[in-house]
Amino acid sequence: MSAAALTAAALSDLLGRAAGWGALGRGPEDSNRVALTFDDGPSTRTPELLAILERSNARATFFVMAPACEAHPEFLQTLLDSPHQIEAHGRWHRHALLLPPWQEWAQIRWHPRNGKAGPLLYRPPYGGHSPFTRLLARLTGRQIALWDVEGRDWTDADASTLAAQTLARVHPGSVILLHDGPAVTSQLLELLLCGLEERGLQAVTLAELPMQRIGLWQGLGRVGASYGG
Repeated sequence: MSAAALTAAALSDLLGRAAGWGALGRGPEDSNRVALTFDDGPSTRTPELLAILERSNARATFFVMAPACEAHPEFLQTLLDSPHQIEAHGRWHRHALLLPPWQEWAQIRWHPRNGKAGPLLYRPPYGGHSPFTRLLARLTGRQIALWDVEGRDWTDADASTLAAQTLARVHPGSVILLHDGPAVTSQLLELLLCGLEERGLQAVTLAELPMQRIGLWQGLGRVGASYGG
């Protein structure tokens, strides 16, 4: 790959993922709402997550993947019949820079709610961007949806540690990234919901939040947080 191509790839990921300029990010800071989001499902753990959310009268947004939907059509239908928001996480869990343009087109174009009314969201795996991601999203009528707080449930840390770390970073309007699959996520979700309730924060869908476009200053803040600034 040429130096120019490498530079373009690095800039696209920096501006698209780290800064997130122009994508949808956190919601209004003057509300009592936050959004819980789950990537990678549906999985055999989906019913347990739904039961926990129902007990707390909380709603969430699930970014599902095509292979998982094909493997668990019954859980996808359960999600579609639920009060939660269902959006797309793509056909392959690969960084956008590892997908040729024709595959990224198929990646972004796939959605479990194709043909339904309302804006369709796409969350790129790892938040990754190629030089084509935003253009392809526009051409397919998708909006890129990112996050500002990571639950880090893909690490080896225990649920209590993860909950404390996550809640320390949550503010009104935050979009929290979790995953549908890890064993720790159910307990982490319960702890997060308790912590949010203690702070008077309500867990809602991204549509109810609602998400706002990431502007210049918020984008600069995201870059600083990503790189230790």
